[in-house]
Amino acid sequence: MAPDVVVIGLGAVGSAAAYQLARRGAKVLGIDRHSPPHAMGSSHGDTRITRLAIGEGARYTPLVLRANEIWRELESQTGEDLHAVTGMLIVSSDERRATTHVPNFFENTLEAARRFGIAHERLDAAAIRRRFPRFAVRDNEAGYYEPGAGYLRPEACIAAQLRLAEDHGATLHREERVVALEAAGEGVAVVTARGRYEAGQVIIAAGPWIHEFLPPRLAPHFTVTRQALFWFDVDPPAARFTPPEFPVWIWELQDASHVIYGFPAIDGPRGGVKVATEQYAESTTPETATREVSAAEARRMHEELVAPCFPEISARCVKAAACLYTATPDFHFAIGRHPDMPAAIIASPCSGHGFKHSAAVGEALAQLALEGTSRLDLSAFALSRF
Repeated sequence: MAPDVVVIGLGAVGSAAAYQLARRGAKVLGIDRHSPPHAMGSSHGDTRITRLAIGEGARYTPLVLRANEIWRELESQTGEDLHAVTGMLIVSSDERRATTHVPNFFENTLEAARRFGIAHERLDAAAIRRRFPRFAVRDNEAGYYEPGAGYLRPEACIAAQLRLAEDHGATLHREERVVALEAAGEGVAVVTARGRYEAGQVIIAAGPWIHEFLPPRLAPHFTVTRQALFWFDVDPPAARFTPPEFPVWIWELQDASHVIYGFPAIDGPRGGVKVATEQYAESTTPETATREVSAAEARRMHEELVAPCFPEISARCVKAAACLYTATPDFHFAIGRHPDMPAAIIASPCSGHGFKHSAAVGEALAQLALEGTSRLDLSAFALSRF
C-alpha cells in the first residue's frame, strides 16, 4: 500500500516529522542516505543548546516552548535522558565585534524574555565573576542568565523519535539515496537508487543535501558551511566546570569576529568541555567537506578564542568533530510548499540554531501535511521571501 507521506532525510526534523505523522495514524515511509543518527550532516556532536528567549527573533519562542514539551513527552515514553536544564549565560558588551546569526542578538534575547515572561537575570561583570568564576569577563561586559535553558542530546533525540515512529508503524529505509522527485497525479513519486515510491505528499528535510531538491531559482539562497567542534580537557577537579557554576554559554567577543559557545563537562573527568565557534565565509558541500579536524585547528581555536576567555581550560584537545550548517541569507528558517510541486513540502529549519526547535517543527510539518495547516505560525519562514 502506498504511503500517505514520504519523509526524505531522518535527522533532527525528519525524525520528528516521521514520528509525529506515524503517531497520528498516517502511513509513513522515511528515507535517509545514511543510517541516522549519523555524523555526516548537521545533527551530531553530543549536545545542542536549547534556550527559551530566542535572540534570532521572538517568532521562535513559541516553537521552542512547544519543543520542550515534546522532549519531556519523549523522555516519559522512552526513559531516555534527552533534555538537561543547566542554565545559560550569554556574555556580551557594547564593544562586541562578533555577531550571533543576526544583529542585536543580546538585545533581542532580552526583549523576547520580557515579552514571553521568561525567567532571567541581568548580570554585570562583577556578578558574573562571583557566580561563574571560570569566565574571564572584562569590566565592560555584561551577562544575560536564563535558568531554564540547557542542552539536548541530539543523537539520542533522533534515535528516540525514529524508534517511536517505527513503533507506530512507520517504515524506515536507511542507506538509501533519493535520486529524483516526480509528479504523480496529485501526489509525488520519490525515486531512489532502489525503487520508486508514490505518495500523497513528501516532506523534504534533507539538511545540507537540500540543494538536490530545490528549483534553480531557490538553490542559491541556501549555503552549506563546515563547522568545527572541540572538546578540551580540564584539570581536576572537573566539577568546577559543571552546573550550576558552569552552565551552557554563548559569548559575543570584542577582539574577534567570532562568537564562541560551549557546554559544561558532562561526560566524566576526561570527557572535556565542548567549545565551538561558527563560520559562514567558506561554503562547502556534503561531498567535498573536510570531515577531519586537524591538530592545527584545535591549537588555533584554543590559543585565539578559548584561552583568553577561559584560562583554566587546558590546551589538550580530547576530541574534535566537524558538522555542516545550512543557512539562509537572513539566518531564518525556510519552510513551505515546493513552488513547482505542491505535493512536496520543503523544510530547512536551519541556519545554526534549528535543533532546539526541531521537535515542534516536526509536529507542525505533520499537521501541515495531514491537515493543510499547522497550529504554530510558520508564515515568517515562507519560501516566497526569497
